[in-house]
Amino acid sequence: MTTIAFTAIPTADAEALRAGAPDAYGLSPERRVTQGSGYPCRHCLGFIDDGEAYLTLAYRPFPALQPYAETGPIFLHAEPCARYEASEVLPPVLTDSPDFILRGYGHDDRIVYGTGAVTPREKVEDRARELLEKPEIAYVHVRSARNNCYQCRIDRA
Repeated sequence: MTTIAFTAIPTADAEALRAGAPDAYGLSPERRVTQGSGYPCRHCLGFIDDGEAYLTLAYRPFPALQPYAETGPIFLHAEPCARYEASEVLPPVLTDSPDFILRGYGHDDRIVYGTGAVTPREKVEDRARELLEKPEIAYVHVRSARNNCYQCRIDRA
């Protein structure tokens, strides 16, 4: 059975964005304060607490521009947070929704057609393992099934 690892955005990316580096659209991240809960940080893969400062920005989780390099909004803690480390454990950000979109990508960073599916939360790990057992799939992206926002990446451990 394939062992999987949940992968957060790189610390170098989070640090640069917190320091004012431009996002995927060339804009400065927007700084806001939460009013309520449910804002998922893509670096610690936890939630940003009510009343905490956070950044909203456009993020492209691909190494280069190309037709399948989706870009979308994400949230980050405005202050430094530890990068998600328990890579084999379902991260907190994947516990608050009933389902997510899982989609496999090839070694060329293109979508592997036929791999995208809305997946119930309790089947995310099994679906990721199933996809990663296919040699043509290099990694899997997890996106919100509600608004298509990027959540995290799943790799072979």
